[in-house]
Amino acid sequence: MAGKSALLRNTLIQKGPRVSSVSFWVPLQERKYATNSGTPEASQLERIRERLESGPNFQDFVQNPDYNREDWSAYEGKLRREKGENERLRLPPWLKTKIPMGKNFTRIKEQLRELKLATVCEEAKCPNIGECWGGGEHGTQTATIMLMGDTCTRGCRFCSVKTARAPPPLDPDEPVNTATAIASWGLDYIVLTSVDRDDLPDGGSKHIAATIAEIKQRNPRIFVECLAPDFRGDTECIETVALSGLDVYAHNIETVEALTPFVRDRRARYRQSLECLAAVKRFNPNLITKSSIMLGLGETDEQVEQTMNDLRSVGVDCLTLGQYMQPTTRHLKVIEYVTPEKFQHWEERGKALGFLYTASGPLVRSSYKAGEFFISSILRKRAEATTSAAKVKDGIDVTNEGGKHPHP
Repeated sequence: MAGKSALLRNTLIQKGPRVSSVSFWVPLQERKYATNSGTPEASQLERIRERLESGPNFQDFVQNPDYNREDWSAYEGKLRREKGENERLRLPPWLKTKIPMGKNFTRIKEQLRELKLATVCEEAKCPNIGECWGGGEHGTQTATIMLMGDTCTRGCRFCSVKTARAPPPLDPDEPVNTATAIASWGLDYIVLTSVDRDDLPDGGSKHIAATIAEIKQRNPRIFVECLAPDFRGDTECIETVALSGLDVYAHNIETVEALTPFVRDRRARYRQSLECLAAVKRFNPNLITKSSIMLGLGETDEQVEQTMNDLRSVGVDCLTLGQYMQPTTRHLKVIEYVTPEKFQHWEERGKALGFLYTASGPLVRSSYKAGEFFISSILRKRAEATTSAAKVKDGIDVTNEGGKHPHP
């Protein structure tokens, strides 16, 4: 309750029919409290003021705000499963989320059903679905659309998406339906992902590219991120998506190299994923690339560090690290619940290694609102820089507010 009364976390900026979400923290230090200084309530308020003065940081932004650091450090439950143990670990407080509900949540779900669209939010049982679809406190909803149906040709041991050797054929109306839904939401940033379709000659790359083109045609200003498959390492398919007009090309490495054969489908190889990300930069050097690592599967710190170095070596710009959570009893069990402090450590390492942006937290996923907000800022700055450079090249004095005085 103290956190809700003492912090203003979100505001909306209305721009015609479009809504941009700006997130920040504001300590309400000027508020006066009418209370006796000798009461327990006064002491509690003093502790709240002290906590506010230290100020929340980015880690608080991407983690569950309903649990403060005092709760986390006081947790005495077991966080790691030893070798040979079969009992599942209890969920620590920093991973508990609210049951999804609310008008926004219901509305976006109904619209997706009407247009026959699938989302990775539902299929992968993402713990952030209530916050993203419901819009949190600021009412701006986000969904990650999953293209090419809800059935994958691969069977990774961490993923709850349905699998089949021969999924249903592609829906030819999906690119238009997807673009229609996104245009009606008035978003600034949208994330597309897809199942693997090894049954298709091009892996579905042309279908993905067509969807991106439809979205950009309706709103050229929207930023599009695509979490793409590895296309079996086919560089022609990777080129098709990389040159489709998207803004962020994401492909997840998922885990460290030593665990890859046990965690991912055998067709999803660690080195193949690295080569995919490297190929994107060769085809489109200005495209932002992004990847994600799950923690809690038994990896060592040295292995995580090596994976981060490998991603930087192929030019990956953005990195997310989040807690692996077992979706069903048929999937891999959690070996360890990584503490928020350890996630903070990996965020700092990401900055030191030169990633443009690193999001690291228990509930961080490859597609998450906090990440989209920061990447949007990066993309806007790049667009502004490109526009300014073009004006200088055309002989326009961009330092003059009049704007169009040619250089002599």
